[in-house]
Amino acid sequence: MTTTIAKKGMNLTVKNIQAFYGESKAVKGVSIDFPANKITALIGPSGCGKSTLVRCLNRMHEEGSSASVRGKVLLNEENIYGADVDPVSVRRTIGMVFQKPNPFPTMSILDNVLAGPRLSGDRAHATRKHAEQALRDVGLWAEVKHKLNRPAADLSGGQQQRLCIARAIALEPEVLLMDEPCSALDPISTQRIEELVLRLKKRFTIVMVTHNLQQAQRVADRTAFMLDGELIEVAATSNLFNKPKDSRTKKYVTGQFG
Repeated sequence: MTTTIAKKGMNLTVKNIQAFYGESKAVKGVSIDFPANKITALIGPSGCGKSTLVRCLNRMHEEGSSASVRGKVLLNEENIYGADVDPVSVRRTIGMVFQKPNPFPTMSILDNVLAGPRLSGDRAHATRKHAEQALRDVGLWAEVKHKLNRPAADLSGGQQQRLCIARAIALEPEVLLMDEPCSALDPISTQRIEELVLRLKKRFTIVMVTHNLQQAQRVADRTAFMLDGELIEVAATSNLFNKPKDSRTKKYVTGQFG
């Protein structure tokens, strides 16, 4: 019999996480805290393990063939990798938004927002009123309220990404993971997503992977630098960019490699 993760707060603590693809270790013993109602940015060059680490935070990494995880991820002191924890429950509590907008293209805008509550049997949130609130939360309601029954594929890329965020928060998660949510968007759409993320941190703990160092400086309260699967340094964003303690961090944030 499986248990579910109780929603009692929003602190997320990673202890010695190691992530593997077969015998290859992509994340090498990372320990880090993600404080409640803060935005933590993960930066580092391509292939450094940022996205893999994020996928470990809601048990998505283990879904890949030959993929495995060791270590602990604690949500309110409860290990999400515990033997009696349901991974599906974890993903309801720790939502995720991906790099490329991935709405269900043939499904209507309204049905996209309500897909999570419906699949999880959450009748309280599987309502048009709840969908409207989620769309308002992401600043999309005014743009789509007259075409809720149109396919999600009709929306622009930036609108689709905000729709995916609405779909994620419709489940009322405690933590929101974002894996380069703006990388495929134009500057105007990127600005809207950044403004949205700043609003959402009042309700969620947010972990954001980004290659855009300026974006990290604009939105993140804390920034963590990863290199070759290791966590090199984590600090308040202004300190990490202006007074890095590790020479490798300094070289990366000043553009000497990456």
